[in-house]
Order: sequence, then C-alpha cells, then structure tokens
Amino acid sequence: MKDLFGRLNGHTFFGNNMKKNNWTKEEHILAFNLYCKIPFSKLTSRNPQIIDLAMILDRSPSSVSMKLCNFASLDPALKARNIKGLSNGAKGEKVVWDEFHGNWEELAWQSEQLLAKYKNEPIEQSTEIEPVEFAIEGKEREAIIQARVNQSFFRKMILSSYNYSCAITGLKVPELLIASHIIPWKERKDTRINPQNGICLNALHDKAFDIGLLTITPDYIVKVSDAVKGQIENEIIKEYFIKYDNSSIILPKRFLPSREFLDYHNKHRFQK
Repeated sequence: MKDLFGRLNGHTFFGNNMKKNNWTKEEHILAFNLYCKIPFSKLTSRNPQIIDLAMILDRSPSSVSMKLCNFASLDPALKARNIKGLSNGAKGEKVVWDEFHGNWEELAWQSEQLLAKYKNEPIEQSTEIEPVEFAIEGKEREAIIQARVNQSFFRKMILSSYNYSCAITGLKVPELLIASHIIPWKERKDTRINPQNGICLNALHDKAFDIGLLTITPDYIVKVSDAVKGQIENEIIKEYFIKYDNSSIILPKRFLPSREFLDYHNKHRFQK
C-alpha cells in the first residue's frame, strides 16, 4: 500500500509545525478548500500554493501538506487505488469532509469567504472572479458574487481532479477545457458544486455532452448519439466523435463521477 504521508512523488514530509496547537475547524476548512483546488500529484510541501496557505495559517508547509494528504485518504477514488494518508489522522478532517459532501453549495461559498478573510482581501480579489458592477447592491450583488465564486471553485476542483486534461481526448490546454456538469446547473441546486457531478471536457465535447449528442455511461464509457453517427462519412465527425465512441474516459485522480448522475444523463439528456 502506498504511504501518502511518508512519501509522495519522491518528497518526504516532516511534521515540524510552526504551531504546536491543534488545528481549528476554520483551519481544516481552509485546508480542504485547497485540497479541492490543486492536482493530487501536487500535494507536496514544495507546492507554492501550500506554502502560501502555510504562511496564512502560521504553520509549516509540511504540516499543511500532511493535512491535505489526510483528506486524500478519505476519498473513495483514492482508496480504490490503495492510497492512504496518516493511519492516525485527526477526526477534524472527516468532520469537514462530511460537511462539504452534505452541502457543497454552501460550504464552498463559506470556505472561500473564510479564505478571503484570512488573506484580508475582497472575495472577488481572493477568488480572482470578475468584479460585480457597483450599481448592483444588496442581496442581488451577494447572490451574483456567490454564484461566480462557486462556479470558479467548481471549475478549479474539476480541472485539477483531471490534472487539466480532457477526460475524452486527453487535451491539455486549460483555455479549451470546461468543467462540465453531468446534471445541468439549472436542474438541481444540490448537485451544482458537487465534484462528482463534474467531468473535464474540451469545449466541443462539452457542448455535445450538454445537448445530449454524446453521453458517458455509469461504467465510464463514451457513447455517441445516432444523430451524429448518421454523418459517419463526414471526416470531421469521424475524427472528433466516431473515433471516441465506446472508448473509456480518462478517470480523475479524485472525485469520481457519480454513477447515479451519469445514469440520469443517459436516461434524460442523451439523444439515443
């Protein structure tokens, strides 16, 4: 079994915390926020994002890295790959993990607000979202900011989980990648930010997936609609669609797509 605490990508971690006191609930939330937004292979103490969070929390990079590795040990996708974190990890990670998985919509927003507070920055600056016009005020302004913050959080989660690579083609150009929703954003509020409702796709296949010209089965197999197969003599259709029909997707390193959500897409979105 791989020991994620002791060694990850050739780096050894040491628990030499700047702080000696226990981690607070807020610190656990901030650690999980970062865990969601960086690739699994980057959970090392040398990662600049981990170093930045360590400075914010006044802890060592190694202690933050270990905390993120403990969160990784709770992910079923990683357990299936026989990867574990510290065998005696604290209960705080599981509490936060369970809370997020019970309410991604609210907890994503709260964690980004908390990070902005710790960084002493406006949340638009902290999350690098497009600022809201000053003419928009009150609850409308907050609702717009929350939606943009959560959409940004979702995109970072999905793209980092797939290591910035399209699940169908393997394309690695971030500007051309979309955090695609399996169940559309408008259909169910409770699945909007859930990373198991997301798949990293290139812009073309994202659009085709959205309108049901292709689907991905609960067994993670690409299926192309007969509406597209009818144009099989078209070379572009052959290259971009028929080529991938019945192929397996590239699975993410964490947050596997929900089989339940994929089944919904097959039944209610796919144009058979």
